[in-house]
Amino acid sequence: MKNLVFYGFIVCGLFFSFVSKPTAQLGWTSLFDGKSLKGWKVGDNAETFSVDSGMIIVHGKTAHLFYDGPVMNHDFKNFEFKADVMTHHMTNSGIYIHTAYQQGGWPSKGYEVQVNNSHSDWIRTGSLYGFVNIKDVYVKDNVWFTMDITVQGKRIVVKLNDKVVLDYTEPDNLQRDKGDEQRRLSSGTFALQGHDPNSLTYYKNIVVKPMP
Repeated sequence: MKNLVFYGFIVCGLFFSFVSKPTAQLGWTSLFDGKSLKGWKVGDNAETFSVDSGMIIVHGKTAHLFYDGPVMNHDFKNFEFKADVMTHHMTNSGIYIHTAYQQGGWPSKGYEVQVNNSHSDWIRTGSLYGFVNIKDVYVKDNVWFTMDITVQGKRIVVKLNDKVVLDYTEPDNLQRDKGDEQRRLSSGTFALQGHDPNSLTYYKNIVVKPMP
């Protein structure tokens, strides 16, 4: 009987050890240390981005903060990306995927997944801006929500608080208008958007799970 109790404690210990493994050991890697912008790069209007209380604060002139760190040499193709986001009244921001660093202007490569619940621009959170536009508002300002972006092959799935709001498959014969030729799936890094001085957005818990 004592032996059975002893082995029971061992099994329970192994179980709780398994379920309490940190996120990184389950395939997720953090892209933001919660203390600094180490591993990130911004060109013009760098003051738009700051760090406080474990979050990236986006507030200021138009600017884009690009992940430039060592994970996958900041070149992702298939992945699941997650971030906790808080918008405020008139927030206009976004998360770029498959993009590349630019000194200034709007990134010309990749897609922007929109972050906007109450701005005058009607294209709402979860949209692939300009290509698959969502009018409905699924999350609220001033409340943290989780945005999950998965890219696998030609397919993009966007979830807000685990609810699928966009499921888009890029056609094989994709044709883009002049100026938008690079707005397609290829590979690249992530970027956070600072849209304008009236927009305030918070990001935290930014993680990625690369996939084959």
